[in-house]
Amino acid sequence: MVNLEWYRSFKAIYKTGTLTGAAESLFISQPGVSLHLGSLESYVGYKLFERTGRKMVPTEKGKVLYNFIVEPLAKLEDAEKHFQKSTEKHTPTISVGMCFETFQITLEQYISTLPFNVIIRFGDYPEMLDQLDKGILDLIITPQKGNSPNIEHEGFSSETIVLVGGTDTDEDQFKLLAKKKDLPEMERWLKEQKWYGTAGDMEHLLRFWQLNFGKHADFRPNYIVPNLNSIVRCLSGGKGLAIIPDFLCKKEVEEGKIKVIWEGKEKLKNILYFGTRKKTQYAPEIALIKKLFKEVMVSI
Repeated sequence: MVNLEWYRSFKAIYKTGTLTGAAESLFISQPGVSLHLGSLESYVGYKLFERTGRKMVPTEKGKVLYNFIVEPLAKLEDAEKHFQKSTEKHTPTISVGMCFETFQITLEQYISTLPFNVIIRFGDYPEMLDQLDKGILDLIITPQKGNSPNIEHEGFSSETIVLVGGTDTDEDQFKLLAKKKDLPEMERWLKEQKWYGTAGDMEHLLRFWQLNFGKHADFRPNYIVPNLNSIVRCLSGGKGLAIIPDFLCKKEVEEGKIKVIWEGKEKLKNILYFGTRKKTQYAPEIALIKKLFKEVMVSI
């Protein structure tokens, strides 16, 4: 008989593309994720992923299996959530979706002070918008607005996507080229450097490159790490470049551990929104989380 956790691990690997990313999203160890995948592959009798370098690429049979289980899993998670709420009448449970880095910078430090239960879920923004609409999530933090008439968005902060580097990165030549507005040479210099990126999200790099150079970024980072906060730690006091939101590295910039090298010829800004359903029974709890976020973002 198939263990439900095997399917959950399979889905997480499919969504993140790596065993590490799946383990982080499920809050379990990487060996545990590997064990679940191995057990599921043994049960179904065929490989579900091809291991290519650091990426887990789904096989055709893996894609078929994913399409079969994704909706039933969502319904089971929905049922699990509502059952938990019904059995905890005196303590509400709020499900909140956001990216991993935003959680670490903002809400993580306040979790233990909240007078209600909280379930934090990580995922991509379209998936979180869909789960909010279906009632699986009660609140999301997102730079993307959905089209559902059941959801309302409230802008509360903004982020600027910037090019940063370790303090040992010598950017003098780049600064001269930027002063001359020599974009071809600036692009050439950038491509010669060592870059950091994450396995699951290249959106910041791709959008920044398109906005400033008018073309697709035709290179891959040299070092792929689990998340954006890992990039900040890796760059601190060292060499290399990355493109990340400014609020994730403000403290390190102020402390002189990394430096902002370029904000672009035109700033790339994202507005951050609270996404909620228009009808919710958890308005007081959601209002408290919103208040905490606004206070933290003002202080950053």
